[in-house]
Amino acid sequence: MSVAAYCVFCYRKIGTSGSATKKPWNDIRKIAKVTGSLILGGFVFITYEVLSLNKLLKIDTQALHQEKLKSYVYVRTASLSPSEYQGITYKARKEIHKAVRRILETEAKIFRRPFNEQFSTFDGEDHECALWLLLKRSQSEDKAIRLQAVQDLASNSHWHDYQYGTVAQTCDQRTAIGLARSKDVDLRFFLPPPPLPKIKTDYPIEDELRLLLVSLPQTGLDPCVQYFTSLALRESSQTLAAQRGGLWCFGGNGLPYCETLSKIPSETVELFCLQALVQHSKISSHCDKIEAKGGLQLLQRIYQLRKDSAKIQRNIIRIIGNMALDERLHSSIVRAGWVSVLAEVMKSPHVIQSSHASRALANLDRDAVKEKYPDGVYVLHPQYRSSQPIRADILFVHGLLGAAFKTWRQQDIDRRSDKKASEGEEDYSQCWPKTWLASDCPSLRIISVEYDTHLSDWKAKCPVEAHRKSIAFRSGELLDKLKAAGIGDRPLVWVSHSMGDSPALKELNDDFLSFAKDKKFSVLSFAETLPTHIGSMIKLHVVPVESADIGIGDLIPVDVNHLNICKPKKKDAFLYQRTLKFIQDVLAQEL
Repeated sequence: MSVAAYCVFCYRKIGTSGSATKKPWNDIRKIAKVTGSLILGGFVFITYEVLSLNKLLKIDTQALHQEKLKSYVYVRTASLSPSEYQGITYKARKEIHKAVRRILETEAKIFRRPFNEQFSTFDGEDHECALWLLLKRSQSEDKAIRLQAVQDLASNSHWHDYQYGTVAQTCDQRTAIGLARSKDVDLRFFLPPPPLPKIKTDYPIEDELRLLLVSLPQTGLDPCVQYFTSLALRESSQTLAAQRGGLWCFGGNGLPYCETLSKIPSETVELFCLQALVQHSKISSHCDKIEAKGGLQLLQRIYQLRKDSAKIQRNIIRIIGNMALDERLHSSIVRAGWVSVLAEVMKSPHVIQSSHASRALANLDRDAVKEKYPDGVYVLHPQYRSSQPIRADILFVHGLLGAAFKTWRQQDIDRRSDKKASEGEEDYSQCWPKTWLASDCPSLRIISVEYDTHLSDWKAKCPVEAHRKSIAFRSGELLDKLKAAGIGDRPLVWVSHSMGDSPALKELNDDFLSFAKDKKFSVLSFAETLPTHIGSMIKLHVVPVESADIGIGDLIPVDVNHLNICKPKKKDAFLYQRTLKFIQDVLAQEL
């Protein structure tokens, strides 16, 4: 079969010379020469086959033992069922295929002919060949070939279990990150985090976190970062001292305090330290220190230990996302096992968790993403790699005391008054820009930003908090982040939620009006008509209609309160549908 295929190939080459009818003797001579070389090649080939088969028939007594050790080679034990393992016959056929390929490769080199890539698949079954071919292409110097290979790997759901393990151990860093950012990817593509060394039972995690914080620079910092770092260290020290019996109180009002302090959960102390580390991870030089001191492995340990604490895990992934902004740290992040963790969190049904993981992976994925997403800038869509080009950007900016996700959730369901809505609670959107708008406008990049109204959840006041809350400071900080994220490179629609009138906001509004009229911006505003309940006794009309009128564009009063003016009750509600129409109209050319 192999010789016949080779002969057909040679015959076609001769047949294309165009001289068959004019000079038949020349063709006969050529055929004779080729036939002679073919016969000689055939003898060499047959000799090689005999030697190969003779070698194969000498059974290695260690073969069965090696089969039993497959679990040490692959991430999961390979199947040894007859349907997947064909024994010596299967191996003999593979060796013959390899021999054929070597002969064809040698012939191509001698006669300087191109070697068809399809012949390289002779050394195994189709699914085996496809796997290795895709792995090879995933490391191609051609970016388009790399991206397509990763997409093909991820989209094929028919790999065997051991093949997933093969990819996990042989793919390069770039491919692993690309797979993690592929929609509906199988988690068997990823190696689990490497095992961490055991620690002494009397050496708690808080000690390691405290030592890591102490090792970071404490001078020349933003005053708020320095303040909260010292606060975390002080609280940690007091709690540890209390747990070890080193904190003494002699009666009076101090005794209940000491007893309470000694019972503070270790998770609380860890959270204090992690929130301080979040601030440090915003500084590139501090990220280097965190990596050098084994911080990536320490964070991995805490992450695995605190699987029941979404807040702790979210802060850890936030730190990883900040560190991923520095490409020099990518290899360390991958080696510490974070790609598999992030790929799993991407599948989380909780939008906050998945969006933090999406940001971290986007910062790692330098092959498909040119933008970088600093702390507080989250891509709601597309969170996975996509071949669809992005036509425009939609930017969501929350108001004071708001947040990047909770501000834009669907209106909360009142189970007592709306039984029908309660029945459809499983379709409730935690973030309607991510679910509704992304499905209606898939060619848009949807970004939500978050800025701190409190530097941390401790609600303590930073000595320079007044400065940090100034509009000038916040806007400058946000502008730098948006530039890094590529905002401004495409047409842009802003969606914002405002708290209304104040001297600073009025000045900002006047500046915006001047700019918007000069550039002829399209503007749409919604105004609340219902008061907002603050506690059980107070009703407050936060932004009256006259204050909501910015003096340009359309103003639409809506019968909702201030909290729900940005939270549509359902997808077909007027608030969402009118917002969608505005976006589609102003971006009609791009869409």
